[in-house]
Amino acid sequence: MENLISLVNKIQRACTALGDHGEASALPTLWDSLPAIAVVGGQSSGKSSVLESIVGKDFLPRGSGIVTRRPLVLQLHKSDEGSREYAEFLHLPRKRFTDFVAVRKEIQDETDRETGRSKQISSVPIHLSIYSPNVVNLTLIDLPGLTKVAVEGQPESIVQEIEMMVRSYIEKPNCIILAISPANQDLATSDAIKISREVDPTGERTLGVLTKIDLMDKGTDAVDILEGKAYRLKFPWVGVVNRSQADINKNVDMIAARRREREYFASTPEYKHLAHRMGSEHLAKVLSKHLETVIKSKIPGIQNLINKTISELESELSRLGRPVANDAGGKLYMIMEICRAFDQNFKEHLDGVRPGGDKIYNVFDDQLPAALKRLQFDRQLSMENVKKLITEADGYQPHLIAPEQGYRRLIESTLVTIRGPAEACVDAVHAILKDLVHKAMGETLELKQYPGLRVEVGNAAIESLERMREQSKKASLQLVDMECSYLTVDFFRKLPQDIEKGGNPTHSIFDRYNDSYLRRVGTTVLSYVHMVCASLRNSIPKSIVYCQVREAKRSLLDHFFTDLGKLEQKRLSSLLNEDPAIMERRTALAKRLELYRSAQAEIDTVAWSK
Repeated sequence: MENLISLVNKIQRACTALGDHGEASALPTLWDSLPAIAVVGGQSSGKSSVLESIVGKDFLPRGSGIVTRRPLVLQLHKSDEGSREYAEFLHLPRKRFTDFVAVRKEIQDETDRETGRSKQISSVPIHLSIYSPNVVNLTLIDLPGLTKVAVEGQPESIVQEIEMMVRSYIEKPNCIILAISPANQDLATSDAIKISREVDPTGERTLGVLTKIDLMDKGTDAVDILEGKAYRLKFPWVGVVNRSQADINKNVDMIAARRREREYFASTPEYKHLAHRMGSEHLAKVLSKHLETVIKSKIPGIQNLINKTISELESELSRLGRPVANDAGGKLYMIMEICRAFDQNFKEHLDGVRPGGDKIYNVFDDQLPAALKRLQFDRQLSMENVKKLITEADGYQPHLIAPEQGYRRLIESTLVTIRGPAEACVDAVHAILKDLVHKAMGETLELKQYPGLRVEVGNAAIESLERMREQSKKASLQLVDMECSYLTVDFFRKLPQDIEKGGNPTHSIFDRYNDSYLRRVGTTVLSYVHMVCASLRNSIPKSIVYCQVREAKRSLLDHFFTDLGKLEQKRLSSLLNEDPAIMERRTALAKRLELYRSAQAEIDTVAWSK
């Protein structure tokens, strides 16, 4: 039993140290899933005395009115027999208190540090751990006492503020409510019972404690309450007899007070038959046993929460990326790995693993043919222009059979217009490649992590694409120029056949410039141009793929890698600068993940050993 409760205490301490608890958050946390006991009662109901009796030490502030002004998360840890008792505060992690008077003063001082020396309250808890061989393993949360009216120095809203604070703890399904009610007041007016009934109407989570039994009016007793007749709870009521103010003033120790408490119940006729389940010592044992039972019942739910949270933490850490290496070699390797991840994403777009690469094919299959069709060859091959170029090409010596020079000029002047669609095709593919670079950068999580590196990689990739575009444009235009500079021989060999099929070479040269002849020349040139367009429609895409697409896949970041090896460590570090908030977030998540993994291992061990 003690091992199980110690485990929960250990996890709660770790949660507290990491801030992984639910006081300031509406999100479910490991802290929320771990059972704890909240001590609830009205002001001056004897809450502090009950806690001190369970601990066996005077350590809580005392006084009239509202004394507990901040939640006190009290974790009791049973130490080895004979070991020294001491206390530790979370806000003073390396300081051990062996004087419990000093513990009381630190609680007062820490309360004042948060609320000032007023009677204001704060929901920020104080975390105190006490290690002693005389305690049972427990987590108790001492909450400010419920009140009905504000006293001098307090705002009118304090009544609602205290109630809201108490509810924020006891409404949690894993919270065990320790409802403290004084026996010398009517139970129907008990603040603890009233609020407990509202949040736990079936009494499944409520344990009732009756204080000040020895201060009841003569002739009255609390037997009906303690036997569950006046107000029934699922668990039996426990009566306690606290030290009187006179005992406290005389510094009567807890051992003597517990002995007198046992003697009171054993010797009082009304309570003698209940003595075996009365007193502070019995209460501590009941609480410990009940807490163990609740913990066991909650283990499956705790395991589910831990497993789910571990998965979420791992996912977020993966999204945030790895921390930066300290040495230059580690930084260089990290940059190279990030660049390779980006380069792989870019290649996957081109290869069809990711979307976008198909747009390049659309340029070749749709845009280029459409652009070639839109070329206005009619203007170059109008009868007026055909006659003009043929005549000018003949010079002083008219052509004898076919106007070869005229054909050449007509073909060259027509083919040169194909340069426009060729350049446009190169630019269209370049725009697609740039878009894929931006997409790949957005898909490379590590580049989001390091804005400086993202800018440098992006600039280097675009510069490479610009160089490839210029090379591709040069190669594509050369293909067009090649067609202009050397005409296919077979085309000319067909020209004499027109004479054999009825042409008369003895006709006057001027007869050859009639409309029919000029139209035939234009048609022949247009046929040749269409043949060239069909050829370029296949060769231009090949050139673009070779010079741009293939080269981008092969060497997009080659120049960047070359320059990277020459950078000094300071410059490398600047590339891996990241938002300090992300660094802090990663550190916090890593610590929290370590906590949850440790809790997972330990709780799994307990679960398997049940």
